[in-house]
Amino acid sequence: IATLKKKLFDFNLIIIGFHKSNESPWKPYKFSQKELFWLQEISRQRTSNVLLTVFAKPYALLDITAFNDIDGILVAYQNSELAQQKAAEVLFGAIPAKGILPVTANPEFPVNTSVKTKSLLRLGYSKPERVGMSSLKLAKVDQLVQNGLDSLMFPGAQVLIARRGKVIYNKAFGKPTYESKDQLTTNNLYDLASLTKILSTLPAVMKMEEDGKIALNDTFQDLIPEYADTELKDVTVLKALSHYGRLPSWIAFYLETLNAKRRPSPEFYRSNPSDGFSIKVTDRMYLKDSYKDSIYSRIGRQGLKSNRYRYSDVPYYIFKKYIEETYNAGLDDLMDKFLYKPLGANHTAYNPLKKFPINMIVPSEVDNYYRYQLVQGYVHDMGAAMQGGVGGHAGLFSNANDVAKIMQMYIQGGYYGGERFLDARTIEKFNKCYFCDKNVRRGVGFDKPQLEEKGPTCGCVSRKSFGHSGFTGTFTWADPEEEIVYVFLSNRTYPSATNRLLVKSELRTRIQKAIYDSLINEAGN
Repeated sequence: IATLKKKLFDFNLIIIGFHKSNESPWKPYKFSQKELFWLQEISRQRTSNVLLTVFAKPYALLDITAFNDIDGILVAYQNSELAQQKAAEVLFGAIPAKGILPVTANPEFPVNTSVKTKSLLRLGYSKPERVGMSSLKLAKVDQLVQNGLDSLMFPGAQVLIARRGKVIYNKAFGKPTYESKDQLTTNNLYDLASLTKILSTLPAVMKMEEDGKIALNDTFQDLIPEYADTELKDVTVLKALSHYGRLPSWIAFYLETLNAKRRPSPEFYRSNPSDGFSIKVTDRMYLKDSYKDSIYSRIGRQGLKSNRYRYSDVPYYIFKKYIEETYNAGLDDLMDKFLYKPLGANHTAYNPLKKFPINMIVPSEVDNYYRYQLVQGYVHDMGAAMQGGVGGHAGLFSNANDVAKIMQMYIQGGYYGGERFLDARTIEKFNKCYFCDKNVRRGVGFDKPQLEEKGPTCGCVSRKSFGHSGFTGTFTWADPEEEIVYVFLSNRTYPSATNRLLVKSELRTRIQKAIYDSLINEAGN
């Protein structure tokens, strides 16, 4: 008990589960003397709040003599898997507590005792039929993902589907690599690639827009005064985020840091951190610190392209620089404090090796053109790698569950888990196609459904829906009208990014079609 108390000392919340046999109502349900002693000792440690959850008859509470140090009690009645799931959902605010004690469980808790709580609008868990979907038809998703594995589109994947605030499908398929013996779980982290744009940089820009620190009609010279004498000076935030800013699609910054043999040049890299070489690309590659300025200088020298829709990573370098200079902090730290920690997205991070063991992170490529090693735990995108793993356009790692939380927050108008992150009006303003008449389907940062036949979705989603895809084989889409969140994560770039089978097969949107086909209409079909 002394060891346990020491371990618990730094926590501000301790949840104690009291579990007894669930075989029959006649099995013993009482606390043992040792359990009562441990409960008392842990509860007396007043550095934290203590919640007791009883997975047994409420009469178990009769043996507790004092509740002064216990801050909350949840009676779950049974020790079944379902009771455990629902108890967790009540404790974390996914569903409201509205139960009433049918008996006197203790002189302090007479019959009809009740504490009502409200839902904090966190994702909960349920069965497809309870949210108007067919389990039978959703089985097609398993089949489609398995086809993807069998066709070598990717070594492994995660798929999550939620509707009406309930996760009804969350599965991991395959392995981290084709050679691996380990099966993937829903806890494994993937390189999200361009999903970073809408899960990191975009919410930061939206919050800044709310706070008056940026406006959609601001120009690049307003954000970066050094661009006042460049062709980029009059590109607006609105046009850049809508991919209508006449910017190049991407810039291969890494190429100019390679030598004649196309290997990292000693002029730009060291194998260990040293004075003037501290930007960590991998554990064996440290980039020259001054190269950061070279990146922004090269962006400033770009000429504008023809005036049409052109998907571009380039503005996200500029937004990252502006965000970090405005708040005098790194984008990774800012987003951790603003969004990921308060949202409970505990598996979401830049440079995930700082927080997670390497075997939790799915490898993304065997790089034979820049880093010349297995890329695992470091960002796949070369431009983000050259920024120490923290890019505005790439660099974020996560699992499907955390991605779904952020997308659910958007669907709920900026509110999630008892916290308001953004105004509903802000999300509405950014989830809007301003240049549809110019044949540009994009919203402000968000991708939107296709205007013609081909596009990023199954063609069966509402116009209000939004999402994004990522180069490594990732995709997420949210539909406020149907209240559907869909997340697909894979490492289709392993072992080589030249494998485009996933893209060609349109598997991600075929899964989306299967999701919408599983909706049960009012007639029950």
